[in-house]
Amino acid sequence: MSDRASGSTRADEARSNGGRNRRDIVVIGASAGGVETLMRVVARMPADFPAAVFVVLHLPATGKSFLPQILDRVGPLEVVQAVDGQPIEPGRIYVAPPDCHLLLENGNVSLGGGPKENGHRPAIDQLFRSAAVAYGPRVVGVVLSGVLDDGTAGLRAVRKERGIAVVQDPDDALYPAMPLNAIAGARPDHVVTADELPELLNDLTHSNVESDVRDFPDLTMESEYAELPPELPEAEPPGEASGFVCPECGGALWELQDGELTRFRCRVGHAYSAGSLLADHSESLEAALWTGYRALEERAAMARKLATRLNDRGQSRTAKRFEEQAKAAQKHGRTIREVLLGLEAMPEPAELEDRSKSPS
Repeated sequence: MSDRASGSTRADEARSNGGRNRRDIVVIGASAGGVETLMRVVARMPADFPAAVFVVLHLPATGKSFLPQILDRVGPLEVVQAVDGQPIEPGRIYVAPPDCHLLLENGNVSLGGGPKENGHRPAIDQLFRSAAVAYGPRVVGVVLSGVLDDGTAGLRAVRKERGIAVVQDPDDALYPAMPLNAIAGARPDHVVTADELPELLNDLTHSNVESDVRDFPDLTMESEYAELPPELPEAEPPGEASGFVCPECGGALWELQDGELTRFRCRVGHAYSAGSLLADHSESLEAALWTGYRALEERAAMARKLATRLNDRGQSRTAKRFEEQAKAAQKHGRTIREVLLGLEAMPEPAELEDRSKSPS
């Protein structure tokens, strides 16, 4: 395409001066509603966009992602699925593959198979954090439509390293929870609609950065977990022992207060925001209740079968005891069933709905 040819000319120019004085790294995170939003953004990107763009969309661990092909058709920039060790090229969009963290190193893409963050791999926070560590103020981080709050901690990391934080206007998002939480927890520099975002990104990537100095050792340590290094950091995770356990591996969780944001991480690297931890524990609780409900129903069925056999043999007194056990098991099962029905009717955690009522 001619548009892409002209885009590659600008990319060559950016590569020749190293891009060291400009914001040349854009990282974007999205979840539910993200495909539609990303299509709106990519369709309006200029053909001569001078930065490299990296996208994490929450995906199932199995199967193939067709997001690169979808986005490649709607806009002038080349869109590819990220490959481990791939050089970073300006004017290109890199999409995280399923079940791999998309990470940035100086000049290259890295794919990590490390622990999940907020229950996801790829995780938005991991992409943002690695970009902040590697590129500091040259990074623009963007949080789009989605549920819960993956991306908030990562956007805070971008801001700590003096990058620019951008969030989709919650009123413009199909699922506003992720933007709302990012506004409350990261206090972004810009809140815009998806249609306004390409022009803003173009302006930001043509502006200079004042300093490339960065030094946040906690970010570096947290970023290392995503690549599952042969040796985990010797130091314990930052923060204080929380008294909670990791839903993924059962290990102890450390609680880290990151400004107004509370986060948790276990020794092997699984990480959660408070909202994601509550959501995962809710899933574990529901699974345990279903297991209990199933066990009680099986106990009742087994007791009834034994009672029938004993009655057939004329052992009515023993059969009666089994019938009583069947009734007791059914009664307890009905109690658990009522609890399960109550769980289905529970509202979202108040923290996730109310944290950003006033984004001041």
